[in-house]
Amino acid sequence: MLGVTADYDDELALLVDNAAEAGLAWSGPPAVERRTLELRGGGQLGALVWGAGPPEAVLVHGSAQNAHTWDTVALALGRPLVAVDLPGHGRSSWREDRDYSPAVLAGTLVEAIEALAPAARLVVGMSLGGLACIRVAATRPDLVASLVLVDITPGVRASGTAEIAAMVSGPPSFGSLEEIVDWTVRHNPGRSVAALRRGVLHNSRQLSDGSWVWRWDPAGRSLPGRDRVERPHAGLWDDLARTAMPLTLVRGASSPVVDDEDVVELSVRRPDALVVSVEGAGHSVQGDRPLELASLLEARLQAG
Repeated sequence: MLGVTADYDDELALLVDNAAEAGLAWSGPPAVERRTLELRGGGQLGALVWGAGPPEAVLVHGSAQNAHTWDTVALALGRPLVAVDLPGHGRSSWREDRDYSPAVLAGTLVEAIEALAPAARLVVGMSLGGLACIRVAATRPDLVASLVLVDITPGVRASGTAEIAAMVSGPPSFGSLEEIVDWTVRHNPGRSVAALRRGVLHNSRQLSDGSWVWRWDPAGRSLPGRDRVERPHAGLWDDLARTAMPLTLVRGASSPVVDDEDVVELSVRRPDALVVSVEGAGHSVQGDRPLELASLLEARLQAG
């Protein structure tokens, strides 16, 4: 069952700032709707549905992020699409078992794609979202016509996510909005303060005592820093090898998450995969270089 929530106006108000910072033309609020999907196993999944036509793409964020990480990319694309909040993130409910592993998230993504974007021509997954999308692509290829992985492969190492772990393993709460913004700026020195402040507003909430906490589930067992096993998702290589749809890996040139060894393994498992490196981007390519990423996604959509 789908329903429209009542808190969309605040989310929409920040889009004009996304457009201004990226240098995108603004002719008024775009057509965007906050949707809530009641999941078959219980709980709710939040999503932003952009545009009036059938969604052409599905965008899936990484750990400790939410659907708004794609706002500038979505504005630049100007196409109908869906950006989901993974369970335990954004406006989606938290799982009772706190299990946000790729296999578990993949099952939820299948529900979301079937309900919101069954004819999508492109699925884009970043970081943890990308790992979940690999599983979806292997088990439900009918839902993934083309796959783009943003700075992630199954070879991800705990050491490669150390910077992300430092960010998400911080204080459980902050005394003010400025404190939580300062913490975010400290761990993202390459991003503008304005952009990070928008991200914090979307990714945190204020409690009744005036303190601020993150919207993502801090007890999530698949968040960076919770599992220090090296290459814990290596089994997904076999899933990726079973896929046949067009595959693109977008690397952040400054990111430590995907290394050359990962690219070599990708070339063995999927020799036809396209690998693109985006200069000036770290792990969150969509935040660091949204226009460049949007251009790559547009090219993928045009290629069919």
